[in-house]
Amino acid sequence: MSLLNLFLIVFSGIFVFILYFHISNSILDLYAQRINKQFNFENSIRAIIFIAPAFIILFIFILYPVFETIRLSFYDKFGREFVGLYNYNWAINDPEFRRSILNNLGWLLIVPTLSTFFGLVIANLADRIWWGSIAKSIIFMPMAISFVGAGVIWKFIYEYRGPGDTQIGLLNAIIVNFGYEPQAWLTIPVWNNIFLMAIMIWIQTGLALVIFSAALRGIPKEMLEAARIDGASELRIFFSIIIPYLEQTILVIWTIITILVLKIFDIIFAMTNGEWQTGVLANLMYDWMFRGGGDSGRGSVLAFVIMIGVIPILAWNLYKHRQEQKI
Repeated sequence: MSLLNLFLIVFSGIFVFILYFHISNSILDLYAQRINKQFNFENSIRAIIFIAPAFIILFIFILYPVFETIRLSFYDKFGREFVGLYNYNWAINDPEFRRSILNNLGWLLIVPTLSTFFGLVIANLADRIWWGSIAKSIIFMPMAISFVGAGVIWKFIYEYRGPGDTQIGLLNAIIVNFGYEPQAWLTIPVWNNIFLMAIMIWIQTGLALVIFSAALRGIPKEMLEAARIDGASELRIFFSIIIPYLEQTILVIWTIITILVLKIFDIIFAMTNGEWQTGVLANLMYDWMFRGGGDSGRGSVLAFVIMIGVIPILAWNLYKHRQEQKI
């Protein structure tokens, strides 16, 4: 699609919505004038007129795909013949599915925790040095890189060449310089998942850093000074004052990163393509849905499992938000 066509589509969409709102409001105003008074439901109807396009788009692009995915999970690979729970039974007994679940759990435990922790520690330390703003900018830079771009960058860091060859991978070049043998890092079971997680942590630490930097400014300086006067160490202040004060901020950041981790696909696809036991649910879903002729039934089951994984986190976050509002 050319750039000109893209602009035409965008501006056409904007024009259609402007025309829709103008015509609907004109009709509503004309009707109100004809009856010479404001009818009781005019404001409600006007609100519906403005909200309706958003609801239609929400239904077409979010709600309908959800229901269709659930429906397809009970059908065969072509979406024609009803097979009941066959696809779910396959998923439960498939070793690759179970391995993907374990990999996802590893990502969920490690990445949000370390990203949030590093972001908080760096934000706290950066405010104490004169070049802290420069450090924050450097650490935040990876946020401007796509996951695929980050994967390509780190692929050069983990690059492996055989013994005796010149190592162009940074990590292997370092260990060879110290007299050790180069390693194919991305093929080492368990550890290769850790190396992939490091990329996500590298990216998301910048997000946590920026949010924590703003939140730290909200801590009363008098509280910190009083603690120092009372003889509290900086470590004690960090764990006894700063962390409890930023509890809600920590929860928000952890939730954001957790949802991103549940959808992780790009980094693994660019780095290992899910090989060497590094696949997660999103990669497995992609393989079943789009490769080898595709299997919409099994692919839909995997998509549904990913969605189910997100719901408890969102529900818990909404519950905490409502509890805060009651206070």
